[in-house]
Amino acid sequence: MADEPMQTEDTKLTRTKRKWAEEGRFLTGQISRPGPEDRLPPGQHLVKNWPVLDLGQQPEVSTAQWRLDVRGLVNNPLTLDWNGFLALPQAERRSDIHCVTTWSRYDNDWTGVSTHDFLDAVDPKPEATAVMLTSYDGYTTNLLLSDFAAEDAVLVHRWQGEPLTAEHGGPVRLVVPHLYFWKSAKWLKRIDFLSADSAGFWEKNGYHMRGDPWAEERYSED
Repeated sequence: MADEPMQTEDTKLTRTKRKWAEEGRFLTGQISRPGPEDRLPPGQHLVKNWPVLDLGQQPEVSTAQWRLDVRGLVNNPLTLDWNGFLALPQAERRSDIHCVTTWSRYDNDWTGVSTHDFLDAVDPKPEATAVMLTSYDGYTTNLLLSDFAAEDAVLVHRWQGEPLTAEHGGPVRLVVPHLYFWKSAKWLKRIDFLSADSAGFWEKNGYHMRGDPWAEERYSED
């Protein structure tokens, strides 16, 4: 693991996905809400595998080296090491995931710290309304605090009963199932609690500030 996070350079992937945003690629205009028999958002297709998408580099972060810094508008700023993270209440969740590049995967089993328990530990101040997530590769993405605090949102370290692999964001990533998966930052390094929502990496490159797959919030409305 490098001492400093890698820079999010203007890669081929970044240029391609920025072009998709400019063109409105994959948009169907079919806004809907999931019903009991409907799990697939508009424009998505189901996969059995778990595709790997990143900015071109996968940081090597061991559990011994991993740290999570929590700063900003919280009453209890923290720096968690691996043992401190595992000492928090552990939860198990099953959820579907939906990527903005149109794939979805059903029935993922996660183990980690629910964001409800995490918020109890850090105690956000009343003026906190959003969070900014920062990854070990320099990636950032933003969430409204209400989305971060969703009932099924988890800071995960295991998937399907096994430790989360580096290619999928291990040791720890966020999973927020009700939003497109770019909002679920891999290789989580830092969480800042903010008084106002602020754009992260893809949000600065043409992608939606929130990313609701059922409303097809793939791209910025600007």
